[in-house]
Amino acid sequence: MTVNVLAKIFVRFLILILLQIFLFNNIKVTELGITPYFYILFILLLPFDIPGWLLLIFGFVTGIVVDMFMDTPGIHAGATVFAAFIRPSLLKIISVREGYSPETSPVVIHYGFTWFLKYASIMIAVHHFIFFLLLQFSIKGFFHIFPQYLFTTVFTLILIIISQFLIFRK
Repeated sequence: MTVNVLAKIFVRFLILILLQIFLFNNIKVTELGITPYFYILFILLLPFDIPGWLLLIFGFVTGIVVDMFMDTPGIHAGATVFAAFIRPSLLKIISVREGYSPETSPVVIHYGFTWFLKYASIMIAVHHFIFFLLLQFSIKGFFHIFPQYLFTTVFTLILIIISQFLIFRK
């Protein structure tokens, strides 16, 4: 990984964290309190050739920074580390026929809308499932907040898909 790539990753991290803290944390849709967790896009867009240990560190740092600003001690960190942990396996499972080009990132313009939708949907659903499970701290309690989980997952996915078309154009 070059210094240029690390600099881009750092800038993306700062932008997504600032958007989460100052914009998305202030969005509450309906009385369910649906807040999009847009910061997960940072983990989604990391390059394919990132080492696993660095992926987990990025996941932890991202989650813990969000936790500090949302007063959720370790919940975002746990969910984001888990999402970072499953990412390499998921990428192998949904691999494109030609394989991934190491110097690219998983974005719509490189691998198509259908592939990205599948990838982002699974990653966001898993991240949010772990987040709400840790938030409730029981499966029994999870069913009580299932509508919030479902709507938050869909809302986050829609925003991430929109961001792909606004930021990454051909």
